[in-house]
Amino acid sequence: MSAGDGAGGRPGSGGGSHAPAPVRVGRHPWWIAGVLALVAVALLGAVIVVAEAREPFAFEIDLMAALAAARTPAVTQAALLLDLLGGGLLSNVVLPIAVGVALLLWRRPWAALYFGIAVLASAGVTRLVKVLVGRVRPEDILVTPDFGSFPSGHSSAAAVIATALGLVFLRTWVWVAGIAWTVLMMLSRMYLGAHWLSDTIGGLLIGAGVALVAWAPLAERLYRENRMPHPPVWGPAGARPE
Repeated sequence: MSAGDGAGGRPGSGGGSHAPAPVRVGRHPWWIAGVLALVAVALLGAVIVVAEAREPFAFEIDLMAALAAARTPAVTQAALLLDLLGGGLLSNVVLPIAVGVALLLWRRPWAALYFGIAVLASAGVTRLVKVLVGRVRPEDILVTPDFGSFPSGHSSAAAVIATALGLVFLRTWVWVAGIAWTVLMMLSRMYLGAHWLSDTIGGLLIGAGVALVAWAPLAERLYRENRMPHPPVWGPAGARPE
């Protein structure tokens, strides 16, 4: 008999009031992938400090010059909009709080907890690495950045939000939208002259890596929660996990 046999039917189907049968979620491969991503950031940061003396790689200088030469008013305005949406209070405070509140309102407390942990941890790791590496930024910058070029805070914020929401909702369109958002953010940071290519890659690795590591201990609870109905708190609760 399978784990779901005799469970009394699906929640809300009228066949019973039991929650979905316990499941085991394969966490270890994803946890290992997250750890490896963070190790890669540490190694890349060490190469930048030791081998490159906190300077950009040679190919990054040529890439930055090419991007600066290709700037147009329309693309610049779009990149500046991404700069506004992807950083500062809007991305680091307002958006995470809004997402967390929305998850709570739609009866996803474990998802809200996980999302908050992932976003805060990613921001903390990003700032720590910035201080430790202390890499110089490009000179032709169209925005006013904070200290430290490696890693890109905008890229890490985009990556952790995209990865965390993808793991929460387990929907293809969420993953596709998250990947597109992260790639656009990475490109915009280079286009604006705020970061070198390796800075954006470091941000991507931190955001995704932290999201995977934070997901692992909560994976089974998140999966069970995702299988339950999620009416808003002002509606009927339906069946809830035991």
